[in-house]
Amino acid sequence: MKQNKLNIVRILKRFAVNRKHKDRLFQRVFEDKKDLLDLYNAINGTDYTDPDELEITTLEDVIYMSMKNDMSFIISSTLNLYEHQSTFNPNMPIRGLMYFAKLYETYIKQHSLNIYGHKLIKLPRPQFIIFYNGRDEYPDEIILKLSDAFVPPSNATEDAALECRAKMLNINYGHNRTLLNTCRRLHDYSYFIAKVNEYADSGLTMEEAVDNAVDLCIKEDILADILIKCKSEVSSMLLTEFDEKLYKKSIYKEGYEDGHELGVSEGYERGVDEGYGRGIDEGHKLGADEAREQDLMNSISMLRSIGISDNRIVSLIAENYSVKEEDILKKINETDKILYK
Repeated sequence: MKQNKLNIVRILKRFAVNRKHKDRLFQRVFEDKKDLLDLYNAINGTDYTDPDELEITTLEDVIYMSMKNDMSFIISSTLNLYEHQSTFNPNMPIRGLMYFAKLYETYIKQHSLNIYGHKLIKLPRPQFIIFYNGRDEYPDEIILKLSDAFVPPSNATEDAALECRAKMLNINYGHNRTLLNTCRRLHDYSYFIAKVNEYADSGLTMEEAVDNAVDLCIKEDILADILIKCKSEVSSMLLTEFDEKLYKKSIYKEGYEDGHELGVSEGYERGVDEGYGRGIDEGHKLGADEAREQDLMNSISMLRSIGISDNRIVSLIAENYSVKEEDILKKINETDKILYK
């Protein structure tokens, strides 16, 4: 059932939490075991040929923001965790620790291993790879460590009891060329995203940029098997990821201004809560109808300010609240008249 109360924070929070039914494009590109095996071979310099040697262990609905981990699998006694990121996140080793804990718990149960016995059990060796293709510039490879997050004691004489190492690979087009040239699927994904960014930088809306990149790559036989079959779904995936990234940036900015001394994480939550609280306070001062009108205008302005197109704004508000599309368009036109009169 759609919400009756319109509030911009609720709309934006859906980008982060209502993703359980949506795969990311990176996952879709490597959902076939053969392609995933090619990626593993390219990273590790191996030459496995039998996709059935892969045992998929990807977690569903796990811990962080109700999202499943992107990809995990076991091959040759190695437990591989692959995550894709379009924004740099230094906390990935913390997430990795939580993912690996769940993966190993499942592995131990499936293989009936006795962790309370006197015999040492054997576990597959962990490998954590992050594929980064955000717009900020980073080296081809960075090692992120869980121990970097620990507060150092004044008298530390031993290493921390826990460690989780993540290797972040920059897969933007032009980076890690040997890796991209070794794995055609990874190369094509990198090329496609580069074209989306190129079209967006030329002044097109995000929807137009995605559509143009899809059409171009189909012509050039780049990810054509996916793009032809699932064109609209691919566009939806990318637009959702784009909206989510804008949401995170906007909430982080607001939260940081008031919460930087409390830490980024607490500031993030504070930005959300205070934004929601301000909307409620303003609503109490106005009549119900007037407050709803003001909410709608504020929502349109906020969504525009973080780069979301008018067509996308209409679909987002209409999808999540009992507001007719023609009413949303009317308010958009009223906003334009105010801005440009």
